[in-house]
Amino acid sequence: MGLQNENIAALSFVTADLNYLTPPLDRPRTYTFEPPSGGPRSNIVPEPHSVPIHDLRPISETVSLDREGFALVTQKSSVKDFYDEHEIRDVYYPEAERLIKAATGADRVFVFDHTVRKRVDGAADRDGNLLRQPVARVHVDHTAKSGPQRVRDLLPDEADELLKGRVQIINLWRPIRGPLLDSPLAVCDARTVHPDDLVASDLVYPNRVGETYSVKYYPDHQWFYVPRMTVDEALLLKCFDSKTDGRARFAPHSAFADPTTPSDAPPRESIELRTLVFHPN
Repeated sequence: MGLQNENIAALSFVTADLNYLTPPLDRPRTYTFEPPSGGPRSNIVPEPHSVPIHDLRPISETVSLDREGFALVTQKSSVKDFYDEHEIRDVYYPEAERLIKAATGADRVFVFDHTVRKRVDGAADRDGNLLRQPVARVHVDHTAKSGPQRVRDLLPDEADELLKGRVQIINLWRPIRGPLLDSPLAVCDARTVHPDDLVASDLVYPNRVGETYSVKYYPDHQWFYVPRMTVDEALLLKCFDSKTDGRARFAPHSAFADPTTPSDAPPRESIELRTLVFHPN
């Protein structure tokens, strides 16, 4: 489905490579640490495809989490320093809960982690921990299997009851320096994604194995981004929905190299929160 041809043709766009999944011989797997076998960290082979990535701004009032799988929202955060872990948890987490409740009508929002990224090799936070880089690979953070499993892992005493109702996993993504010119985030209209495009892939941690979706290329995928995002703008991304009634369940996304980025643009700095979103049965 996606936007009608005449509607998408009216949008400006950039053309850029997105790294899809080369159809694998083995189940895709990525280690979050040095693998004990001494082998490669990942067996995923990227397959770049040049695609148009359309300006979301002109249609931002009409896109929604339940239809396209993403939404652009405005939120002026009270956080002064996004590199301060305590401030993120004490200030930003409650802000995110309120924002996502308002956007979804959910009964409860549970923030379960966050990631700060800076596109500079070797960049570290104030505690000396290396900051993670933007993920320039088309993916979805959770799957039909790992979505419910996150509820069981994180809220074991309540999981059985919570899973009787509707459960979503929604990410809140924003730049923490703006306007963002470098390595923006592309999001794919979930209506243009076929179930066969999504390939379950292992994400191996020292103490557990998670599951994400890698994504195979399909020419009808429709991609969007928000040019020059400000620090008061954020994207909501649907990474899982337990409802199977035709609404968006999984929205692929990826960082990409924007060909219009000035050579002296500051490197991308961003933060994403991952949240469990509950609706009563």
